[in-house]
Amino acid sequence: MNTDIIKYTFSGHDSFQCRQLWLKKGYDFIQKKESFNDEEAVVKLGVGKNMVSAIRYWMKAFNIIDNKDQVTEFGTRLFDEENGYDPYLEDEASLWLLHYQLVKTELASIYNIIFNEFRKEKILFTKETFLNYLKRIQEANPELIFNENTVAKDFNVFVNMYKNDSQNNDVEDSFSGILSEIGLLKAIGKGKDEQFQIENNERDNLPEAVVLFSILDNPNYGNSISLNSLEFDHNSPGSIFGLNRLGLTNKITDIISQNKSITFTDHAGIKELQFKNKANPYSILDKYYGK
Repeated sequence: MNTDIIKYTFSGHDSFQCRQLWLKKGYDFIQKKESFNDEEAVVKLGVGKNMVSAIRYWMKAFNIIDNKDQVTEFGTRLFDEENGYDPYLEDEASLWLLHYQLVKTELASIYNIIFNEFRKEKILFTKETFLNYLKRIQEANPELIFNENTVAKDFNVFVNMYKNDSQNNDVEDSFSGILSEIGLLKAIGKGKDEQFQIENNERDNLPEAVVLFSILDNPNYGNSISLNSLEFDHNSPGSIFGLNRLGLTNKITDIISQNKSITFTDHAGIKELQFKNKANPYSILDKYYGK
């Protein structure tokens, strides 16, 4: 379990989930040397005052800007109007990358907790089971202080971000969560009986380039990484992307078929992914997006 538990944050978005166009809008705003603190930010971004702070929050949570409101390398590579990979998020790979950044960045704690820890303990879960889980962690770490109402709102935002409500023909469809299309969160039942599930499966819609990027981007991985570690470690592809073992080995097969310097070995039952020399993570995405 995480030892940096005291740094959990469950607020900052004013209960607004990240909308489809917010990150690009915020990126362009910062590129014009504008400031989120400026009185005019409301007019220039064309949103309400609370939404200005929510856009700024999500840009940090998705690793588009840093704590000083400066654009990150990831932000530039994804959203740059001239050379960006996919400024308008038309390729599903971009949504998977955003999901990866959201979990990894750990600014919005709920995403890291749910994908890395909580869902492995609770196959089906609700807001209540999540709150109870946090209370159990609090018993072991009395210095962890959280407000139940804040966490409950944060859980609602999490659900809205990922839930794919294909039955919903709402006019406000543009308000559906930015990550609803990747199909990570399943809702089972309706109303009071509604439960959620993030199951491990093959994830055929997840490009292997994104998986390889996440492995190369992980500072805890050396030149040889066990299959177990790739499946179960904190911030591993198995944990973040909800990949089962078959899905993971399928992705690895695709990765090694396209990269001569990467091998997958099996010595005495210990399966390992091995890198002869590790590439820059972004070179993998450059190739994928044809840059």
